[in-house]
Amino acid sequence: MIEKKAFGKVNLGLDIIGQREDGYHLVRMIMQSVDIFDILTFEIIPSKSPDEQTDDNKTGIDEQADKRETERKKPEIIITATNDPTLSLGEDNLIYKACRVLLDRFGIREGVKVTLTKNIPIAAGMAGGSSDCAAALKGVNELFDLGLSEEELRDIGVTLGADVPYCIMGGTALSEGIGEKLTRLPDIPEVVFLIAKPEFGISTKEAYGAFDSIPSAEVIHPDIDGMTEAVKAGDISGITKRLGNVLEQASIPSHPSIEEIKNLMKENGAENALMSGSGPTVFGIFKDSETSWKALDVLRESGLASELFVAGIAKKG
Repeated sequence: MIEKKAFGKVNLGLDIIGQREDGYHLVRMIMQSVDIFDILTFEIIPSKSPDEQTDDNKTGIDEQADKRETERKKPEIIITATNDPTLSLGEDNLIYKACRVLLDRFGIREGVKVTLTKNIPIAAGMAGGSSDCAAALKGVNELFDLGLSEEELRDIGVTLGADVPYCIMGGTALSEGIGEKLTRLPDIPEVVFLIAKPEFGISTKEAYGAFDSIPSAEVIHPDIDGMTEAVKAGDISGITKRLGNVLEQASIPSHPSIEEIKNLMKENGAENALMSGSGPTVFGIFKDSETSWKALDVLRESGLASELFVAGIAKKG
């Protein structure tokens, strides 16, 4: 059995600079892993014998029956969640897709059983699904000793989701293109994140669709270059004063509680606060843990957030 942690992320900066013909948005983002993680375990399911794989030995099977036969012979993928029975864990799940693509690519006959313990909030802008997908690629690679490098896993990952390559890399990184062009950055200084997830969710499609309706002249772009230099210099004040996410302009008008959470965090000791990714999760950056926990109590009393976490940074490796 193999166990992998799938870390959540926040966006210290998120800018959208264009859109491809296929609909993908071109981005420039500063990504940061945080110490909130799902746990995935992987076990091999032994392959079935030929007798078990087929119901009979009929000849002259028509094309549709032959297709069903082929599907029956595919290695089995079983995913279970230990703490959230509401999760969809079928063929539309990114964990399933990650397992399937590697089993098919390498012609593996054994199946995979994946057990998921979910801790990252869902539909929260923290890349929980993408991180699980990345962990599945790593887990299956190790389980079957496939020998794929991180770069090869990232190349496969981008076919499954734009954030997956970053989630394979982890740590602090500049992400460009649709998310697949990654530049590793130094770890940011040790800080404490207070993370607040409101009761509602915002899908990536909803957030980017709302952004597309904003006139380009009205978009306030964050200083990603300045943020990058601040990260390289280990300048935490330079980082916090440059926090920015263009998707806030699309999401806050429809969900004003995002702004309320940001303001409460800043009023209670946060150096700054920002919506992460497509939202609605908000994170505040604090210099010490005690202040962050006091702010958490204030947010809990406000009723603005249904899930609250205090976490540190998660470094690469």
